[in-house]
Amino acid sequence: MPSMDHSTDEKLETKEMDIRSLSSSRHQAQNTLHIHKVGVPPKQNLFKEFKSTVKETLFSDDPLRPFKDQPGSRKFILGMQTIFPILEWGRSYNLTKFRGDLIAGLTIASLCIPQDIGYANLANLAPQYGLYSSFVPPLIYAFMGSSRDIAIGPVAVVSLLLGTLLQNEIDHATNAKDYRRLAFTATFFAGITQATLGFLRLGFLIDFLSHAAIVGFMGGAAITIALQQLKGFLGIQKFTRKSDIISVMKSVWGSANHGWNWQTILIGATFLSFLLFAKYIGKRNRKFFWVPAIAPLISVILSTVFVYITRADKKGVEIVKHIEKGINPPSLNEIYFSGKYLGKGFRIGVVAGMIALTEATAIGRTFAAMKDYQLDGNKEMVALGAMNIVGSMTSCYVATGSFSRSAVNYMAGCQTAFSNIVMSCVVFLTLEFITPLFKYTPKAILSAIIISAVINLVDFQAAILIWKIDKFDFVACFGAFFGVIFVSVEIGLLIAVSISFAKILLQVTRPRTATLGKIPGTSVYRNIQQYPEANKVPGVLIVRVDSAIYFSNSNYIKERILRWLADEEEHIKADYLPRIQFLIIEMSPVTDIDTSGIHALEELCGSLQKRKIQLILANPGPVVIDKLHASKFANMIGEDKIFLTVADAVSSCSPKLAEEA
Repeated sequence: MPSMDHSTDEKLETKEMDIRSLSSSRHQAQNTLHIHKVGVPPKQNLFKEFKSTVKETLFSDDPLRPFKDQPGSRKFILGMQTIFPILEWGRSYNLTKFRGDLIAGLTIASLCIPQDIGYANLANLAPQYGLYSSFVPPLIYAFMGSSRDIAIGPVAVVSLLLGTLLQNEIDHATNAKDYRRLAFTATFFAGITQATLGFLRLGFLIDFLSHAAIVGFMGGAAITIALQQLKGFLGIQKFTRKSDIISVMKSVWGSANHGWNWQTILIGATFLSFLLFAKYIGKRNRKFFWVPAIAPLISVILSTVFVYITRADKKGVEIVKHIEKGINPPSLNEIYFSGKYLGKGFRIGVVAGMIALTEATAIGRTFAAMKDYQLDGNKEMVALGAMNIVGSMTSCYVATGSFSRSAVNYMAGCQTAFSNIVMSCVVFLTLEFITPLFKYTPKAILSAIIISAVINLVDFQAAILIWKIDKFDFVACFGAFFGVIFVSVEIGLLIAVSISFAKILLQVTRPRTATLGKIPGTSVYRNIQQYPEANKVPGVLIVRVDSAIYFSNSNYIKERILRWLADEEEHIKADYLPRIQFLIIEMSPVTDIDTSGIHALEELCGSLQKRKIQLILANPGPVVIDKLHASKFANMIGEDKIFLTVADAVSSCSPKLAEEA
């Protein structure tokens, strides 16, 4: 009996071992089934690959899609509608839309007329040139532009920039004719620049000027413009031609005892207070949006009547005097197409055109998002370019989208770009019949209008938000701001562009990396700094690279990974933990890799082999895995060392440690 019991126990033990063995083998089989290999994309034809890259870079919006499978006649109509969007929205135009556009057009016209006269003064041009620039360009834009809300005309920042850059080449006071010709030349090349960027679909280039840099540049320009207006606001006769704050304040305080005119100050201060109060009413209640819109025109009318009745011009109050009557004279023969000013006009035009384009694009995108419609950036560039090219031939200087007028246009209920045509018609009537009435308009009121208009360009809330979000962006913002205020507009612009590019270079050359750990109860691996509860896997270091690996950053990434490894080994020695046997690189964020990047991985692999550490890759993308196979690097580390997920990589190289983690 005892022998039979013993035999039975042995059989039971054997059966239990078989069951455990079977269970273990099934568990391993299940693990094996769950580990997927990283797919290698099929080889593409070189021409097809190049075509796909070009299409994604320059034609990401697929502009030819509407033309697909259409008859020839329909393609012609679609082509005309693409060039002239008015042919598309004009088909559904009705009386309701016309009423909204009419009210909006009349409202922005009342705002633009006094502003245009003041902005022309900023550009060191005669007052009528500001009005010319609100007559022809808006008409061209209404036919070619795709934004329903942008109001076109001269703007403060571009006027100041143009005036500063032109004045550096030609003195407007001693050589007004050549100065004016250079202004038309710069406008022509500004239009050529804008249209070329649109035709070649290179609009993404303006995105290199970061939002933070634009906020700083606009704020600095606004303060510079306001300081420049102190000449007219205080009635100073002799004023510095420099734009930096130190020179301007020296000029202001230097003439305090004998150069200020109290009558001028009284007129300027009174109407500036009125304009600011009107803005306050408009902000408090949006129903009264029209109050700040018509306030500048009311100010001009009242101040002109006051000066005419009191003859304040005899007591030192400067007035506009003469504004040329009639519509834009042709100016094609005044553009420099040769000679020493051709290159200067081209350089100034490119700079002014890019700034004008940046402002118009930002405004267009803002209102398109508010009304939930798509804005074609490249069409916008072509439209803006066309209107400035035509404008340069009709005595206009650089025009673009004005934020203050566009905001009024939006709040007044504009429906389409027809509101620009209404505004243009009002400016036409003004040029033909009303300009003589501006003879006694005091320059102080123009200064007050400009000061009240540019105050909103100083965006303190945006600057505070930039500081909270990104300190490097804040440096770009303040660099541009102080560059404009303390040096000049062009230096401020140069600083803005330089810091924007520096940020891009820094992000490309010094990408972020992170060590990963396993979140308890899951198979998810995340950044240990973001998730302190994540556990490191003993004997395994997991590193994530958050960037494409190129020649500009490949060496840094290799050294940074080795530094992570050195730090981890020091920590292991101190805590008597198992040594690192595997280094896993999580490559999900690595969108691309070049030959320098692969060479850096080869060097990293060599360094790890000397330390008896196995390199493992997790989830390389299609572009990356294709290049790893083409370079034979996949064979070098072994295709069995490339996994779909970090969890697969960890469980394959160290299943027991993975379970412990």
